[in-house]
Amino acid sequence: MSEVIRPSTVLPAQRLAHTFTTADGLRLIGEIATPNGPVAGNLVMLHPLPTHGGMMDSHLYKKAANRLPAMAGLRIIRFNTRGTASEAGRSEGDFDDGNAERLDVEAVISDIASRYSEPLWVVGWSFGTDLALRYARDARVRGLILLSPPLRTSTESDLKFWGEDGRPVIALVPELDDYLQPDEARRRFSLIPQAKVIAGEGIKHLWVGEPAVYRALTEITQVINPSALPLPTEI
Repeated sequence: MSEVIRPSTVLPAQRLAHTFTTADGLRLIGEIATPNGPVAGNLVMLHPLPTHGGMMDSHLYKKAANRLPAMAGLRIIRFNTRGTASEAGRSEGDFDDGNAERLDVEAVISDIASRYSEPLWVVGWSFGTDLALRYARDARVRGLILLSPPLRTSTESDLKFWGEDGRPVIALVPELDDYLQPDEARRRFSLIPQAKVIAGEGIKHLWVGEPAVYRALTEITQVINPSALPLPTEI
């Protein structure tokens, strides 16, 4: 008998604790969740603002790690930026408001890109979207998926970089976001001609609730492995 997928559902995958080491010698706590079958892509997940509770276990990312390896053949890489703690532990160093975190992003991307051959994408959520736009420029990154981008610290020059670079940038912007809503997002992302801004109807910044989670995971899968759609709602 099938069961409805719930917030606590954990589907089969190989889940390994992993430590990333930055150029300035810090050890970052992380986890790699790998499908038991073929891998369609690698997703490095950059979490929301640590000073407001953001971490590798922020609900949307934990659900991605619990579901997408089995549902969509996606390898999910989560980690705590410097000074950030979760159930898995605290990464070394201190929060630097998105500045020294450049070394964290670069270290994780380099580690994963050298370890696995499948396409590598970077997913940012809130604070993590600014980290992605500013620092995920490694040529081995195929593109960016941005959830609830506030464009708080990303500058016009950061946006212009991606516009000139040409790699895909997909922004999932909640209709009811507290920081940046779809119409304004389209205006600001116009500096990236290839950017695709997708409005999340009835959704708020934190993507709370199973319908919002399903929408986010569906849009991520649509970019990297659309053949896996529609994602199941029962197991």
